[in-house]
Amino acid sequence: MRILHTMLRVGDLEKSLDFYTRVLGMQLLRRKDYPDGKFTLAFVGYGPEDTHPALELTHNWDTSKYELGNAYGHVALGVTDIHGTCDAIRKAGGKVVREPGPMKHGTTVIAFVEDPDGYRVELIQQGT
Repeated sequence: MRILHTMLRVGDLEKSLDFYTRVLGMQLLRRKDYPDGKFTLAFVGYGPEDTHPALELTHNWDTSKYELGNAYGHVALGVTDIHGTCDAIRKAGGKVVREPGPMKHGTTVIAFVEDPDGYRVELIQQGT
């Protein structure tokens, strides 16, 4: 078994696609409208779905905003230069909500960014 994808409901699909592709550098892997159900599914990721996990962005045409609730945590991305990545995200119009630094009670260097719907994405420094 392996993780195939994680689904996030988004209020503005074009804003979300811009964030995940332009700001975070993912690729749009596939996108399909379901007119009878009034929704669109768009899958983004860093490689082909047969070998890499993806994010499924679900846009229900009649919903422009969601309550995030308190059960959702975050999506995590490994990066090789966390400071440079945060700078690039900022320059691309992304929102860094926790600057790079060691995690509480540990030494792993992390940062958090926020997507247009308020979902948190954790950046984790990989390597030395």
